[in-house]
Amino acid sequence: MKPFTMNVIQIIQNIPEGRVMTYGQIAELAGSRRAARQVVRILHSLSRKHRLPWHRVVNAKGEIAIAEEESRMLQILYLNGEGVEVDAEGRVDLEAYRYHPASVAD
Repeated sequence: MKPFTMNVIQIIQNIPEGRVMTYGQIAELAGSRRAARQVVRILHSLSRKHRLPWHRVVNAKGEIAIAEEESRMLQILYLNGEGVEVDAEGRVDLEAYRYHPASVAD
C-alpha cells in the first residue's frame, strides 16, 4: 500500500466522533493537497476493509457529497447520531464541527 493511502486511512480512522473533515483537508494532511479525488476513491474502496468512519468526511463546502439518496440519508443519520447538525441542504457547519489534527499521527 502506498504511503499516501496509508496516511489517508490513518487520518480518517482518527477523526473523532462528532467531528468532520473535508476531502481536501485529508489529502493535504496526507501529503498531497491536490488529491481530494483520490481520498474519495480510497473511501469508496477501503472503508469496509479498514472500518473507516466514512460518514465524517464532507466536501469543501461542508456538504454531503453522496448523490445516491439512501447513502446520503445514512450519512446524515450517522452524523446526527454523533451530535453533528446537518441542515436541510445537507450541509455541516465547518466552523463548528471541523476537526483540525496537528499531524498525521493525531
